[in-house]
Amino acid sequence: MDAPAQNVDTVGWGVIGCGWVARDFGIPAIRNASNSRLVGLCDRDGDALAATLPDTSVPCRTQRTGELLRRDDLDAVYVATPNDSHAELVSACAKAGKHVLCEKPMARTTPEAESLVDACRTAGVRYATAFDQRFHPAHRRLQDLVADGTLGTVTTVRIHYACWTPADWTPDGISLDNWRVDPDRAGGGAFIDLAPHGLDLTQMILGEPLTSVSALLQGQVFDYPVDDGAALIARSESGTLLSQSVAYNCPDVFPRRRLEVIGTEGRALAVNTMGQDEGGEVTLTRSDGTETAIDFDKDRSPFLGQVDAFARSVRTGEPFPFSPAHDLHIMRLVDAAVASPSTEVPVSPAPAACRCPPVPCRLP
Repeated sequence: MDAPAQNVDTVGWGVIGCGWVARDFGIPAIRNASNSRLVGLCDRDGDALAATLPDTSVPCRTQRTGELLRRDDLDAVYVATPNDSHAELVSACAKAGKHVLCEKPMARTTPEAESLVDACRTAGVRYATAFDQRFHPAHRRLQDLVADGTLGTVTTVRIHYACWTPADWTPDGISLDNWRVDPDRAGGGAFIDLAPHGLDLTQMILGEPLTSVSALLQGQVFDYPVDDGAALIARSESGTLLSQSVAYNCPDVFPRRRLEVIGTEGRALAVNTMGQDEGGEVTLTRSDGTETAIDFDKDRSPFLGQVDAFARSVRTGEPFPFSPAHDLHIMRLVDAAVASPSTEVPVSPAPAACRCPPVPCRLP
């Protein structure tokens, strides 16, 4: 069934980049949002383009960005391409007068991210970064538990967000181009891909910025030229600590998506809420030892919430809940964490085993 009928009250969307995230999550969200309609698809890879809604009529299906951006019925663009193309494509969309929702991370570096924000500001179009997990109903409930004092004084946020991503990884067999392990295209590996989610969610849940950060990267399992895992620590403005581990080297059968918020009065644990899918579980453990399952809408896609919020902002003029300045702060945290000095402590040879003389047994 095609998307809702076109009318002046809906935002006309184009999608640049028809990879698996766009195909499986972004595009379905656009087609299911009551305030949106899909008017165009663009990807320079003809196979990826052909595999996207193959049995559906879309007004524009093209391998040329300019052809999509010239459409009068196009209001906003979802950019879902590799990181190295974000700055160029977002700037092109802005110049064409189109609002932009761009996949995370914003770019490979902070200067690239600043350039695309400047382009949108100059053109007078709206910009937002596609941190879909902001709109997961479970994460909104965690935000409520902090705001209403249920958890008391929050001391710690702990996140483990990981997957298995070998060099030849492909999510669907359509494209064999795993650009995520190419340092020139991705700007890094597991850290730049996965850590921004935790940084962003921690700030959202706490309702305050992270102000200091440090990280260690590893290349422990795979021999590609980017990190396959990382550990990060950070501190919020009020002193809450974040510890986050991210990885491309964690088998998918292991527990690998956990978000824990610990306070003086309660601890909230979200399992399998991080990622692209809806659902998961949230459990609240109070300081008296009682446990409660926290209810939330397990059927609502975080991508749908994101598209709905951005389209509403475009149509009504109301601010998007997360500003470009907020997103730039995430990029600065990423860059600062990677640049943080790692003090290596020399390790001396292990001492010989201590062989103390036995204590004689003295029976009475």
